Amino acid sequence: MQERLKRLDVILGIHPESPYQVMEKALKRAPKDIISDLIDSGLKGRGGAGFLTGLKWKFAAAAEGDEKFVVCNADEGEPGTFKDREILTIVPKKVLAGMGICAYVTGAKKGYIYLRGEYKYLVPHLEREIAEFHKNCFKLELDFNVEVFLGSGAYVCGEETALLNSMEGFRGEPRNKPPFPTNNGYLGKPTVVNNVETLVSAQVVSRIGVEEFKKLGIQDSHGSKLFSVSGDTPRPGIYDLEFGLSLDEFVREFGDGDTKAVQVGGASGFCVPRKKFQSTTIGFPGGLTGDSLPTGGSMMIFNSSRSMYNVLRNYLDFFEEESCGQCTPCRIGCQQLKVGIEAVKRGDKDPEYLQQLLKLTDTMKITAKCGLGQSVANSFSSIVDNFREEMIY
Repeated sequence: MQERLKRLDVILGIHPESPYQVMEKALKRAPKDIISDLIDSGLKGRGGAGFLTGLKWKFAAAAEGDEKFVVCNADEGEPGTFKDREILTIVPKKVLAGMGICAYVTGAKKGYIYLRGEYKYLVPHLEREIAEFHKNCFKLELDFNVEVFLGSGAYVCGEETALLNSMEGFRGEPRNKPPFPTNNGYLGKPTVVNNVETLVSAQVVSRIGVEEFKKLGIQDSHGSKLFSVSGDTPRPGIYDLEFGLSLDEFVREFGDGDTKAVQVGGASGFCVPRKKFQSTTIGFPGGLTGDSLPTGGSMMIFNSSRSMYNVLRNYLDFFEEESCGQCTPCRIGCQQLKVGIEAVKRGDKDPEYLQQLLKLTDTMKITAKCGLGQSVANSFSSIVDNFREEMIY
């Protein structure tokens, strides 16, 4: 397992073969062969949802429409995650090449980088890179143009359909599914929405091939992943590591010697206590060993000086603020969870009341309209279950 801690340069590294050379090679292949490679590689979305990238491209390619779009989701709003910013700063060509390959496969002629509002300073840099990309598209006779669309800082717009609503000038609210964006996306047209890192990884599959890609990671979690490491760590930063890493090994490498919990996946992820470090693996469910937890990139480390009650309350403040308010389970649920733990902490409610709050999160998980409301249960239940005494005393 120690070998998986070796820092890789798969995502952020500069390679002899430029991203546009990789794109040129891909454009000489049949679209169906590129899709087949992506499916065989097992590449899953790096934004956290983990849907097979090859299937998403396949659905969009098969969808009927006079126009199709490719959207790069760079609305990086998950607390503790800053990997996409680094990718767009250091290797934007890889992102654009990934978008170009996707456009070729699906038949899209227009692409957008939906950029988080707080990353506005990157716009001049990205526009210069896009201008160079367009020149390469012209040389390769690929009819595809990209522009930047600036978001307004709403966390919910990280959800793909809320993002599309925002692009169309509506409130950033999730849409009902089905229909899915691959059939009815931007302006009602077939649209592929991929995370920044997913597009880079698709380009990596084209560069190194399926078999080399599958050598990285474990079953159901192939490839490498960028980890945004923050919190109580002497080594904060961004690291390109393999999937399949045990949390115990991760903590030994990045902890400060007194780590009591790691929040895997940001505020919408799971809080893992010290007693479960050894049995927890970073990867998509279905991995070879232990309990696998996916991560969109954020790895927040907490030592014994931290109050997990305060951590949870901060998360609930965040969710309450960022809820779009469209559905009752999320709008009211986030408020009531915060009010509830405050009442227990003050002694106004018996500790048993925490069980009622856990039932509320179960309801939110199955009734909230989008991933924001559904994922509140992840951090809430994992913190309450593992640090119940801190919720009471």
